[in-house]
Amino acid sequence: MLRTVLTTLHFLISIGLIASILLQSGRSAGLGAISGGAETFFGKKKGLDDLFGKLTIGFAAAFMAFALILTIVD
Repeated sequence: MLRTVLTTLHFLISIGLIASILLQSGRSAGLGAISGGAETFFGKKKGLDDLFGKLTIGFAAAFMAFALILTIVD
């Protein structure tokens, strides 16, 4: 019973991790000549990129913790 619950949570965390990674903008976004200069003048957009960055860190830490717990339980 415990193993089934932990495996289900691990699966949901892995889906959240994949989604948070895919929703982030790429590192090469905005490296063109015009937009690159505009970003240095006006500043970068921080809202969603920061949120998805923090979510990715949280999901990754939870994924590793659940992987260790499942290894110990098994």
